[in-house]
Amino acid sequence: MMTLFDHIGELRRRIIFVLVFLVAGMILGLFLADPVYNYLVSQDPVKGMKLNAFSLWDGIGLYMKFALVIALVFALPASAYQLWAFVKPALGRREQRATLLFVPFVLLMFLVGLAFSYYVVFPMAFNFTTGVAKHLNLEETYGVIQYFSFLFNILIPISLLFELPIVIMFLTKLRILNPMRLKKMRKLAYFVLIIVGVVVTPPDFISDSLVAAPLILLYEISVMLSSLVYKKQLIADQAWEEEYGT
Repeated sequence: MMTLFDHIGELRRRIIFVLVFLVAGMILGLFLADPVYNYLVSQDPVKGMKLNAFSLWDGIGLYMKFALVIALVFALPASAYQLWAFVKPALGRREQRATLLFVPFVLLMFLVGLAFSYYVVFPMAFNFTTGVAKHLNLEETYGVIQYFSFLFNILIPISLLFELPIVIMFLTKLRILNPMRLKKMRKLAYFVLIIVGVVVTPPDFISDSLVAAPLILLYEISVMLSSLVYKKQLIADQAWEEEYGT
């Protein structure tokens, strides 16, 4: 049996692996920054817009921003695998196989969240803010760092929130969460998700609703998936009791 110090050492080793993937992802991200940047600036709503550099460091800063975001795409599934490897010794053989299946879905859900936030949420936020500037007769001169900071500040939080079903299923499989507890937390969860929707979208009811509604739906899907996992656990527990119980 592993001691507390053994667990700490194992955790440190897993964190080092994640950091290695993150650094490798950043190096790869520096090479992918150009094509990703060229694609993004060729798409609406920024297509044809002149983006300005207000500092000598803006170009370097832009490369680093893209490198970090691209590295996150690669580091997320690696982090999920390292988490699975850390808790693996405490799981049964069937639980090990079942929880390992969650790892590829971490990347899938992040990409789905990325697409939703870029193609749905970001245009609403951009059009609202530029609309206010035009209404005030302001001359629109946008810095490239400011533009992409605005973009990534919307994309990353929403994309991470799309991991919610995977996280909840994983924690249910580990018997840390269950559907009853999730239902009790529903009001708090709704409140947090609505706050997120309000923060990342323009301050109008329609935009807030268009973002908050899918996030709430994600939570309900998470509760439903947790229920499916929990029912299978109960069936497995009952079968074990019938076979080995006294």
